[in-house]
Amino acid sequence: MDNDYITRKEHEEYAKRIDDENDRQNARLAALENTVTQIGNLTSTVKELAVNMANMVKEQEKQGERLDKMEGRDGEKWRSIASHIATSIVSIIVAYLFMKIGM
Repeated sequence: MDNDYITRKEHEEYAKRIDDENDRQNARLAALENTVTQIGNLTSTVKELAVNMANMVKEQEKQGERLDKMEGRDGEKWRSIASHIATSIVSIIVAYLFMKIGM
């Protein structure tokens, strides 16, 4: 029968290589776990950012509506002033004409 046994030195070398491989894999797993944690944190941050952006869009829409109302109010005031001025001028002309006619 052949001698299938290995020497102590061969066994120690094999065990050392297995331990080195385990250490390498453990380091890779630790790095992977760290990456997964960072991705999870990034995902939650992006969700918060999306919610904040949606709220900002709603607020900007409200501000836009208020701005339109304010701009419209100024336009209405200007048209009202112009209307009053035109009415006053027409009234003065009509009054002058009535005065000339003798009424």
